Amino acid sequence: MNRETPYYAVIFTSTRTAGDQGYGQMADRMEQLGSAQPGFLGIESYRNLDGTGVTISYWRDLDAIRQWKSNAAHQIAQQKGQQQWYAEYSVKVCKVEREYSFEI
Repeated sequence: MNRETPYYAVIFTSTRTAGDQGYGQMADRMEQLGSAQPGFLGIESYRNLDGTGVTISYWRDLDAIRQWKSNAAHQIAQQKGQQQWYAEYSVKVCKVEREYSFEI
C-alpha cells in the first residue's frame, strides 16, 4: 500500500473499557465518514484481547487532519470515547517522509 510521500499518519493508541456500549457501531461509522473526508488516504486498526489497540489513519496533509478532527460527528465520538469507551488513549501526528514494503 505505497502512497506518494510525504503524507501524514495519525497514530491513536488506546485501552478500552469493558463492554461494547455502542463502540463497534460508532467505530464502523467513523471509518465510513473518515474515508469520505477530503485528504483521507487509508486506515489500519488492531486491538488485542486485553483491550489495548492501535488505529493509524493516513492523510494527505495537516489541513485534512484538522478538518477531520473538527467534523461534528467525529467530535461526538471523541466525547463518548472520553466518557465511556476508553480508559486511556494517546494521539500522535507524524509526517511520513519515506515508505517501502516487501511482499511475496
